[in-house]
Amino acid sequence: MPIPFHPLGLSDKEAVRQLVHDSACRNCDLNFMNLLSWRFLYDTEVAVYKHWLLFRFKADGHNAYMAPVGNGDWRDIVAELQADAKALGHPFLMLGVCDTPVACLEEAMPGYFYAKADRDFSDYIYLRESLATLAGKKMQAKRNFANRFARLYPDYRFEPLQPSHFGECIELAQQWNSAKHTAAGRNSYTWQAELQSMQTVFDHWDALDGQGGIIRIGNRLAAFTYGAPVNYDTFDVCAEKADAAYEGIYATLCRDFARSIPSTYTYINREEDLGIDGLRQSKLSYHPYTLLHKYTVMTKHPMGAAPAPSPSLSL
Repeated sequence: MPIPFHPLGLSDKEAVRQLVHDSACRNCDLNFMNLLSWRFLYDTEVAVYKHWLLFRFKADGHNAYMAPVGNGDWRDIVAELQADAKALGHPFLMLGVCDTPVACLEEAMPGYFYAKADRDFSDYIYLRESLATLAGKKMQAKRNFANRFARLYPDYRFEPLQPSHFGECIELAQQWNSAKHTAAGRNSYTWQAELQSMQTVFDHWDALDGQGGIIRIGNRLAAFTYGAPVNYDTFDVCAEKADAAYEGIYATLCRDFARSIPSTYTYINREEDLGIDGLRQSKLSYHPYTLLHKYTVMTKHPMGAAPAPSPSLSL
């Protein structure tokens, strides 16, 4: 039977989160908040099939798949994904595939795939404790920025992001974009798309179990951030905007939001830099614990040339 893909919707939240929560996946692409808020750009579809969580989407008009999440025979489920791609008239393509599933694919089907990483889409993974304290020599510059901010703006307040703040957040985001002159990113990434994603998150805030924070200086909202969990040990920061005219505001926002994230989360994913030089420099300056590289995966041979199945693997 064909894989029962259907358009991703809010009704899929519990199934997706349950299957991803218990996995080792720290990929920001598997945060349900991201999946839902960017579905308009990728026509994202989902299926829970044979104990696997599967995603199909469009990338520059081409059908693509995410790495399966679950337990079972990798060779079997990949064969079904390949059959699905063939039925739709597209070559088989997987995008955003992390090191662990790449290794699983190679073990199950040795020599069958090409896998090429794109540094622009590597996720930056940090220790929550490091961002929450800004402690140590490596973080001294960030700590100095936050301390200076507190001295310059002693009346600043960090507060939880609430629906009553959403209008101010959109206004600040529009001002941020104007100041940045709409710096472009990669692969259909545009300011308008980011704003639409942000509005979708705000429209479904409660249903998405969003968590965020704002910085207010006097009566003015000067910064905001928000995100949601990926799995049991990783929290994903989806957006972070601030008025950079306030020196040290970004370091303060990052630190104060990390402090508000429950300590049950060991890691914070602050997502990709999309090849934007300034964004890359900023993310590196917080000294990530690791970079989560993502690969484009394509086949080398027809399915009939694949080796015999190997024992089941888990992701």
